[in-house]
Amino acid sequence: MADQKQLARLPKVDHLLEHPALLDLRDEVDRSLIVQGARQALDELRARLLADEQIPAEDLTTEAVALAAAEAARRLAAPSLRRVINATGVVVHTNLGRSLLARRALERLLDINRTYSNLEYDLDAGARGSRYVHVDRILCELTGAEASLVVNNNAAAVLLSLQTLAAGREVVVSRGQLVEIGGSFRIPDVMARSGAILREVGATNKTHLHDYEGAITSNTALLLKVHTSNFAVVGFHKEVPLKELRELGDRYHLPVMEDLGSGSLVDFSRYGLPKEPTVQEALAEGADLVTFSGDKLLGGPQAGVILGKAEYVERCRKNPTNRALRVDKLTLGALEATLELYRDPEKAMAEIPTLAMITTPYERLRERANRLAARLKKLGLERLEVTTVPGVSRVGGGAMPLSAPRTRLLQVSIKGMSPTRLEQALRAGDPPVICRLEDGHLLMDVRTLVADDIAVIVKALAGLAA
Repeated sequence: MADQKQLARLPKVDHLLEHPALLDLRDEVDRSLIVQGARQALDELRARLLADEQIPAEDLTTEAVALAAAEAARRLAAPSLRRVINATGVVVHTNLGRSLLARRALERLLDINRTYSNLEYDLDAGARGSRYVHVDRILCELTGAEASLVVNNNAAAVLLSLQTLAAGREVVVSRGQLVEIGGSFRIPDVMARSGAILREVGATNKTHLHDYEGAITSNTALLLKVHTSNFAVVGFHKEVPLKELRELGDRYHLPVMEDLGSGSLVDFSRYGLPKEPTVQEALAEGADLVTFSGDKLLGGPQAGVILGKAEYVERCRKNPTNRALRVDKLTLGALEATLELYRDPEKAMAEIPTLAMITTPYERLRERANRLAARLKKLGLERLEVTTVPGVSRVGGGAMPLSAPRTRLLQVSIKGMSPTRLEQALRAGDPPVICRLEDGHLLMDVRTLVADDIAVIVKALAGLAA
């Protein structure tokens, strides 16, 4: 039976609210959340007592309950979406917000969102304009496309393109390219939602041009090529080059579309990484439409970009579904500012965080890891053990599946604390530090750390090891 005397001794909410621990919170936490925190602390204690749990008397004092209430109120007041430190080495980390925005993009967001903007206003004509013009010119300039359209992500770009060009008709695609993207969304599912009819050809590992040609009928609307950006087939494998699909499309008067997924404007093979098809190459090889993400290898905000022939892009723009998929001024502002950096390739590689992280040389990473290790050792904490070890990073975001660039890792341990417990403690910090657990070791990859992260990691580990 629960101890009724202990239950009766629990302080009332009104009494708790007058305690200095809660009064001092009023400048930083709304009163409604302080009240919720007090009730939450009391409810938790009451539930434990009713479950006949033995609670030390000192934990039931007004002082202890007030401190617990203050902590609960702070947790309630903390934003749900907040900063974390990415020490995983996965650059385009889907769960951690994908690409970081360049400083220029952040400044542009501040500029156009603290005042009004010409989002849909033509300053020359003094009349209503189109929101899409703000990125159309630069996208066409950088890629050679005739026209562009930006929607809220690449799945939306593919959906809109298929619905516009092929609703109720067949789309021919290789069986080996029916990929599944994040969140269990699959190309066949997106196609079904668009109203297009899937006509898969070839085998999982090999598809020939005659497979496509043999599938063409009077009900065929489109030839589709999907870049398998998030997996690779090796060994006995063949796919039809886009240029050959273009020639086939010309013979049968059919448009050709390529979904690049995590499309890039940069040839990463110049930096010792696996070759990825670029947007410019896809357009030059004859694709009528090309779709790709804005927040993966491009290094911008979440967006889906449709590029290609003006007649097809314009049909997509006029599709009523486009209204449900359109982007806002935040996306357009950040995307335009990111694209501006690509006018100078060296500046893009240096200033767009995704590109800079992916291509950081190993020697620079080794120096960074050594500096962080030395700073931690300088703390002189006996429980804290730090060494640097070689390892590999990942591009992430469903891009470059075969790429594993060399990196330098910090292997961290605290005596008396298991690697799993240390990982949990770092993840529970403010801000949370997200690490790797591999082969019974806690590892931090310095590739994905930004300047401000170092001080936070040092402080976090110092607190845990003190």
